[in-house]
Amino acid sequence: MYVVPPPQRSDSGSNGDLRVYQTWKGSNIFFLQGRFVFGPDVRSLALTICLIAVPVTIFCIFVARKLIDDFSDSWGVSIVAVAVVFTIYDLILLLLTSGRDPGIIPRNAHPPEPEALDGNMDAGAGQTPQLRLPRIKEVELNGITFKVKYCDTCMLYRPPRCSHCSICNNCVERFDHHCPWVGQCIGMRNYRFFFMFVFSTTLLCIYVFAFCWVYIRKIMESEHTTTWKAMLKTPASIVLIIYTFISMWFVGGLTVFHLYLISTNQTTYENFRYRYDRRSNPHNKGVVNNFKETFFSTIPPSKNDFRAMVQREPPLPPRSVAGGFMSPNMGKANDEIEMGRKAVWADMGPAMSDHGDGKHGNERLHVKDGELGELSPDIRTTVDEQSDRPGIHPRRSSWGRKSGSWDMSPEVMALAARVGEQNQNGGGSSSGSGLVTENRPT
Repeated sequence: MYVVPPPQRSDSGSNGDLRVYQTWKGSNIFFLQGRFVFGPDVRSLALTICLIAVPVTIFCIFVARKLIDDFSDSWGVSIVAVAVVFTIYDLILLLLTSGRDPGIIPRNAHPPEPEALDGNMDAGAGQTPQLRLPRIKEVELNGITFKVKYCDTCMLYRPPRCSHCSICNNCVERFDHHCPWVGQCIGMRNYRFFFMFVFSTTLLCIYVFAFCWVYIRKIMESEHTTTWKAMLKTPASIVLIIYTFISMWFVGGLTVFHLYLISTNQTTYENFRYRYDRRSNPHNKGVVNNFKETFFSTIPPSKNDFRAMVQREPPLPPRSVAGGFMSPNMGKANDEIEMGRKAVWADMGPAMSDHGDGKHGNERLHVKDGELGELSPDIRTTVDEQSDRPGIHPRRSSWGRKSGSWDMSPEVMALAARVGEQNQNGGGSSSGSGLVTENRPT
């Protein structure tokens, strides 16, 4: 068994030596080096196998074996053989349902290119409006318009009838439901096997249930006793009758429900969410064609080669300072970071120019030489260079412009607050606007 480790960085030097299943970002669990793919709750598969194999084993030992003597020729042996073959067939269908790709759509490495501008975003002066992917798009398929949604996890627009499974963390084509009994999603590539598994399990329950009563009937005839006394002579038959009767209501009811879904060409997800009727279901092709599509159409190949070697992802293309991509679910805080926040100096400029002796726009703020020592070396150098260059105002330097894609450092925030306090308490001694520094003697 191979449990998928946490996703590794795309720039890792070992990516070239790994396979797809080893770097898989979903919650799946792989066996035999990616040849079998299961859901994260694959442990429940062992319970399902026991619920099938243990009752059949009890049936073969305590019921079918004793019926061999009660039937002439090979009829008695055939009862055991049919039970064993039917059980093996049922378990094969279970593994075909649980151990294969249900129709997972591969994730995109990067979001798709936005096609339109979001008119709700406010763009400042000199800034490019943000590109935002629409949450829902309309696509036309066979003359029918479908609304497809954007998946933030897989970074793609889901095809019609596709949904994202929160348990397996994958987008699955023709998603029906996630079955905890098989430990796998039920989708386009394994729905046929899932229905055959449920249906064959129902028939197996009926088979065991019926021959337990046959054995009780044989005891009644051979010993000329009542039904109750005959049942007391074979407690294994009583347990199997009760067990299979309860199981038939479960798997039998599930079989009938999925027969209805197949006849109307619905999935379990669509039935519970959209409540299709005959007039509104765009997928309904008629009962006969619906059954043909489910049982006789070709199963498409998997879109994932789990054993392929991982390819190095190309680096993200550089983005402009003012513009960028925005997911349809991105919050306000993320939007501000992506767009670039206003610089601290630009926000405080009007407030600082209003203090002092009433000379609006003429206020000159002095910074002592010692205070620059508290700044980082890069910022200190920038301030010194800008203050020493004639004709260039430090306030309009590159680190204080209104549009940017980085946050102000804590040192600059502290310096801004300290300068504001000095200006409010003892300002008005200088003229001009902006921030200047005293030239140190050389």
